[in-house]
Amino acid sequence: MSKYQYYTKEGYANLKNKLADLKGRGRQDIAYQIGEARDKGDLSENAEYDAAKDAQGHMESEISKLETLMSVARILDESAIDNSTVSLLNKVTIKNLKNGAEMIYTLVAEEEADLKQGKISVNSPFAKGLLGKKVGDKAEIQAPAGVVEVEVVDISM
Repeated sequence: MSKYQYYTKEGYANLKNKLADLKGRGRQDIAYQIGEARDKGDLSENAEYDAAKDAQGHMESEISKLETLMSVARILDESAIDNSTVSLLNKVTIKNLKNGAEMIYTLVAEEEADLKQGKISVNSPFAKGLLGKKVGDKAEIQAPAGVVEVEVVDISM
């Protein structure tokens, strides 16, 4: 990962809090589980000990991933975002040209994506098809169900 990853203030804070939680409480919980399992005797046949060590490995992997993300994370200044074309952190209203349905999506960093909240990853095929478009522009986007033709209706923050 050599390029920067841009986040909202909220997204950056969530990453930071998750990392702090894993390093603090998460490591303490795993150490306790390993200690409890170790006290039960022979480690070579102790499934609890093996499970706790596996959990520790997974958690340390997640910590490493988050530390890497934090090293390239930058908070995007929302006041500097141009609303004339679709870009990261824009709220985009699009109209499906086939059925007339309108959808509103906010383009965010991959780790902040949450479709239930209308936040899609800027790296998703759907967002990539919208990037750089202006109000009134049409785009053909490859979706799982096939190509979807949409028109950009509005771009805002």
